[in-house]
Amino acid sequence: NRKSPVPGCPTPLFRQDDMTVNAPDKFDLCVIGCGPGGFAAAMSALDRGRHVCIVEAGEIGGTGVMWGALASKTMWELAKDFAIAAKVDRGYRAGDLRVDYPALRNTVLQAVKEKQYQMLSQIETFTPGRWPGAGSLTLKRGRGTLRSATRFAVAYPDGRREELRADFFLVATGSHPRDFPNIRTDQTRIINSDGVLNLKTFPRRLMIIGAGITGCEYATIFSNFGQTKLYLVDHQERVVPFEDTDVSAFVNASLEKRGVEILHAAMLRRIQTGPDHLEVTLDFSDGHAEIVEVDTVLISIGRNPNLAGLNLELFGIRPNVRGFLETDAYCRVKNNIYAAGDVTPHPALVNMAEMEARTAVHNMFDSPRQAFNYHNMTTIMFFDPAVAAVGLNEKACQKNRIPYRVAYYAISLLSRAMAMRALDGFVKIIVSDDGQQKILGMRAAGPQASSTIMSIALLMDQGKGLKDVVNSFYPHPTMSEGIQECLRLLLGTSTFKSRAFPRQIHIRAWHPERGYFSGPAVDPYSP
Repeated sequence: NRKSPVPGCPTPLFRQDDMTVNAPDKFDLCVIGCGPGGFAAAMSALDRGRHVCIVEAGEIGGTGVMWGALASKTMWELAKDFAIAAKVDRGYRAGDLRVDYPALRNTVLQAVKEKQYQMLSQIETFTPGRWPGAGSLTLKRGRGTLRSATRFAVAYPDGRREELRADFFLVATGSHPRDFPNIRTDQTRIINSDGVLNLKTFPRRLMIIGAGITGCEYATIFSNFGQTKLYLVDHQERVVPFEDTDVSAFVNASLEKRGVEILHAAMLRRIQTGPDHLEVTLDFSDGHAEIVEVDTVLISIGRNPNLAGLNLELFGIRPNVRGFLETDAYCRVKNNIYAAGDVTPHPALVNMAEMEARTAVHNMFDSPRQAFNYHNMTTIMFFDPAVAAVGLNEKACQKNRIPYRVAYYAISLLSRAMAMRALDGFVKIIVSDDGQQKILGMRAAGPQASSTIMSIALLMDQGKGLKDVVNSFYPHPTMSEGIQECLRLLLGTSTFKSRAFPRQIHIRAWHPERGYFSGPAVDPYSP
């Protein structure tokens, strides 16, 4: 719910009067925030014939459109295309290949505006007085505040205030980048993810503080364009530390292969501003310090929820110690107040926000109630190659003391990967080490990983085991055959064997009492 920091990208606006023709002053649902979660909630309530008020003070689409998923992934796609065009090992060579950052920025903003206008057009279609069917959508372009259990106020930019009523409330106000202590983000030379589109040209030297998903994604984007010397500062010993060691090592190697210099076990102490450069002081865990000269610093150390001004304390609602709103299994905060998306302590993902919002609306208006299932969450990390994930990883299995077997199959053995000349990647599947051999989780890296992983996600939702799914037909040649071979590997029936390809194929098991173990009992073809 903030004004866009990106010059030249005004929020598409309809006149307030146009959006409230014959609008009721009493609504079934008030959605505060029109990002992916808020928009999904409004549409889900409309499907139930409910009258919805959407309150948004900033960008339609929120972070999911303007600064996050859509904008950054548009940049990622453009960077990937550029990197492919720049290759010289495929029998062709593109001549005079150039990239223009302002033109790139305009392409990204065009994608953002297209999505914003799609969302606004749909809201406009179902406003009172235009839509003859059940329910309605009313957009209020102002800042929402709860006044009582059934009343809320909207403060408009021109100073007007309006008080309205609703039976239910959904808080979907999203989040903003977390600031680094004592470092001022000016969105010019010291930026966060909201300020990437402020850049006028590619930085000659860019330091990214934070090696989580967002930091690694931007390191991937800028390295693929090949215009920038990149430093990635990782305060831990490995990037994306919440993932298993082999996944983190794969991402680390991929970034270094593209020229990213990763500074492990380092903490930012200060940034000294010069007339045409920045001097960054880093403290390392072994006690030494380094000063690195760069042109731009991108701070990427997480996000904080947007909860200011909502007046939640009126209802005895306070954020948890990390600043987020705790919800129950039905996405409810308290009584008739629900929450979805980045304001909750769950992963800040567009698909998470949308599903939480839909679950919340179901539990407001339908019965029986429906608990949200967080177990088989899918996500994709836009590195190069991309990494997709669903379900548990090995760290989670061990934390919960679940015996498991895990198989790893390199995509370099797949005909489709060979044809694409894209041999970096793998499929990794975890199953329970018992008679059922239920699929617990999967990690995949490589082309089309985000698409192929959905087949496993569906099988996990159905509680399927290995023997239920291994005989399905997979098209050839496709990347999905990596899933088929990885499943076969766990049954000892894969086409290629670990004895012949010990670096590309392996299986091991883990038990709470025994730890890791391998050998013929786990893989009859073990080297």
